[in-house]
Amino acid sequence: MKPLNVALLAGGYSGEYEVSLNSAKNIAANLAELNKYNVYTVLINRDSWVHQADGETVAVDKNDFSITLNGEKIKFDFAFITVHGTPGEDGKLQGYFDMLGVPYNTCDATTSAITMNKAYTKAIVNGIHGLHTAKSMQLHQRDMHDTATIASALKFPLFIKPNNGGSSVGMSKVHNVGGLQAALDKAFHEDSQILVEEFIKGREFSIGIARLNGKITVLPATELITIKEFFDYEAKYSPGFTEEITPADLPAEKVHEIGEIVTQAYLRLNCRGMVRIDFILLEGTQDFYFIEVNTTPGQSSASLIPQQVRAAGMSVPEFYGSLIEGAR
Repeated sequence: MKPLNVALLAGGYSGEYEVSLNSAKNIAANLAELNKYNVYTVLINRDSWVHQADGETVAVDKNDFSITLNGEKIKFDFAFITVHGTPGEDGKLQGYFDMLGVPYNTCDATTSAITMNKAYTKAIVNGIHGLHTAKSMQLHQRDMHDTATIASALKFPLFIKPNNGGSSVGMSKVHNVGGLQAALDKAFHEDSQILVEEFIKGREFSIGIARLNGKITVLPATELITIKEFFDYEAKYSPGFTEEITPADLPAEKVHEIGEIVTQAYLRLNCRGMVRIDFILLEGTQDFYFIEVNTTPGQSSASLIPQQVRAAGMSVPEFYGSLIEGAR
């Protein structure tokens, strides 16, 4: 059987560009072990889409999503999107591939666009049995923002974050009204919409969920324990700031309850392929508080999803292979 030509898309237009490149390197290495796919890494930038091979940089023909190598035209049979942030996480690439009829590994264009917006996502998952969300306000850059009004509507401490961002870029934790304006400015520097959200005190977790061989599979959760005040970009990507415990130390009944909640969120949001859901178990009650869903989660060898796949006793190469086969 002829191997599939798989385009592994990395890069993008966000501050997560380097994170995406690390994800692509790990996915390519794992897919190589299967000997089933011809994998071509495609770097996505604002001004170019290119594949680099043998010191040569080859432009992608966007008319039919192909490249020409050594005089041979190679059309891609599948797109493995590992672009974090725009245009791979917000539905733009998905819409392009839908028009060309090229299958891909992520959620569709609609779900990708909606879940990129934290406020919209919270509105959709609201009402799932056992799922809670922090009280919040969505602000638009074009409107007036009175810090006194925000302070009177929500209880400190507050998290201020870009509504459409990732990796905690532009995020702040604010303890009083004095720090609110600077935090708003920082978040608006990253996005024209931001979310101001009450702080939920408790244990923070992240859990992967994927449809594998036609069945929704919930991976073991990871508990995130950071010495930073919150799980910011430095805590996520710099060694020594965060302890990641996979599988998390949770009683069996809590694991089952979490699995039910995240499965319902996956279904309600019409997710496809692999996503990661971040949540907090409230101190005292252990109630599940939804933070966000990530539809193109990091895939470096040390990232949470590969950790969870290994903790589940699964093969990481086979996991990626199943995502490809399940989406065709």
